[in-house]
Amino acid sequence: MPTPQIYEIPLIYNILQEREHPPVPPVTVSVPGSKSITNRALLLATLADGTSTLNGALFSDDSRHFLKCIQDLGFETHVDEANRTIVLQGKGGAVPCHEADLYVGSAGTAARFLTAYLGLSHGIYHMDASEQMRRRPMAPLLDSLRALGCEILPDSPDNEGHFPFTLHGRGFLHNSISVNIESSSQFLSALLIVSCLCRQDFTIEIEGTHGMAYIQMTRKMMEQFGVRTKQPSPNTFYTEAGQHYQALQYQIEPDVSAACYFYAMSPLLNVPVLVNHVHFDSLQGDVAFIRILEQMGCIAEETSQGILLHPPADGTFHGITADMSACSDQAITLAAISPYADSPTTITGISHIRYQECNRILAIVTELEKMGITCQADEDSITIYPGCPQPSTVETYEDHRMAMGFSLTGLRSPGIVIDNPGCCRKTFEDYFTVLDQVISQLRK
Repeated sequence: MPTPQIYEIPLIYNILQEREHPPVPPVTVSVPGSKSITNRALLLATLADGTSTLNGALFSDDSRHFLKCIQDLGFETHVDEANRTIVLQGKGGAVPCHEADLYVGSAGTAARFLTAYLGLSHGIYHMDASEQMRRRPMAPLLDSLRALGCEILPDSPDNEGHFPFTLHGRGFLHNSISVNIESSSQFLSALLIVSCLCRQDFTIEIEGTHGMAYIQMTRKMMEQFGVRTKQPSPNTFYTEAGQHYQALQYQIEPDVSAACYFYAMSPLLNVPVLVNHVHFDSLQGDVAFIRILEQMGCIAEETSQGILLHPPADGTFHGITADMSACSDQAITLAAISPYADSPTTITGISHIRYQECNRILAIVTELEKMGITCQADEDSITIYPGCPQPSTVETYEDHRMAMGFSLTGLRSPGIVIDNPGCCRKTFEDYFTVLDQVISQLRK
């Protein structure tokens, strides 16, 4: 079936409000595997020596681009999408093909992780990306790779610091580097993952503090595959020489980022929500979003099946000030439900989201103001005032999180339409199908 050009969000809130019978049972939903964990696991499996099996893998545009690049580099894989399994033959850090043309699409993880891996390997690699990814920053990582000995040739002088480019990798010519991570923590994650390929102890000094929850995910996964890193100071990371990744049978967690759209329905619609197999001990930083919903009045309960989130007891949720530096992918989600809070909501710690799939601060403000909602934005924050969103077509800017996040707004106000819902294929290709299933649960 062709992907629809628009998605008209069904108004479900009024139906729920009109019911006189006891509260609805929990909305129960399953989400696909984590994109962040899937793509890290793919790279770690290539670096390991032997056969790894990744269970519960995400299959989406981003992960398929990453997987295709790995296959184009000569790694043997067996892929079973129906059972969400990838079997991959790692080469202990060696790259089978010493020259290749690679296309990473819009996948930031593939773009940053593979660039670091190949830039510090031995070979010539031609790297290209989608128009969207071509606009996103790469310069801090490329500068670090040059300092370590890689020759990087942009396709044109006007393209410096962005895709496309050619890497002439010569391995590690030095054993220390610095990198600025203000625009993306993926630069540090990429260098950390490949750091054990250096034949000496390797030190990374960082500038900036953005995205440390993702850095901790990277370090924990590296340790699961057999390589331990140390952090002797807040701005210093250290990898001892002589460590090697080990092939694993690896279970990938459900995507907490995807789960958060459904958890946000709890205060929005005044219903309990449970996402299967999502727990507070997750590797993923976005679990912090559930704590933010607790600050707004929800109550979270850890169960064997997953976290069960109860709505506020009085049916009203509160505006808060939330530092979302640990879960910035959910800034759009919080912004989309904030007009229905009982007081203004301020989202801070998000200056870097201007450089993601789109300028997300500008996109949030633009789309909410089209709905008649008052917003104030500065370099690092947005304040959203309570109001009644008016009918509007939400432009998604080819950004999957704009489509999924603003789908929530229309569940409580009529006339909200999502333009280009198909952009969700980047990470959650059947999101709107699952959303329809949840709405069907609520109608019963």
